Amino acid sequence: QVQLVESGGGLVQAGGSLRLSCAASGRTFSRYAMGWFRQAPGKEREFVIAISRSGDSAYYADSVKGRFTISRDNAKNTVYLQMNSLKPEDTAVYYCAADLFGSPGRLEDLNEYEYWGQGTQVTVSS
Repeated sequence: QVQLVESGGGLVQAGGSLRLSCAASGRTFSRYAMGWFRQAPGKEREFVIAISRSGDSAYYADSVKGRFTISRDNAKNTVYLQMNSLKPEDTAVYYCAADLFGSPGRLEDLNEYEYWGQGTQVTVSS
């Protein structure tokens, strides 16, 4: 069992930056690939970015390439989402998720993830 707790959301102006954190419970954090998804009002939850178990590989949605980066600290059981050059269309609730199998070709699929955090709101004003 893994519990995930996101933090770091808030209100920021367009062009600004935020860093989200996702802290995981348990001693098996390094066994999970980690992903971030987001859900805007009235829209489906969508993939944002993911990182492999070791942190060697990252996967990006086209909409965030060049602006968002993901990293993890397995010693601290934490994954980070650095968001730069934020746009109003980035406004959403951001969720982190853990995937035990971590298949590289499937990390964009939310159905692959076994555990989810409660989400943190990110609002980007124009």
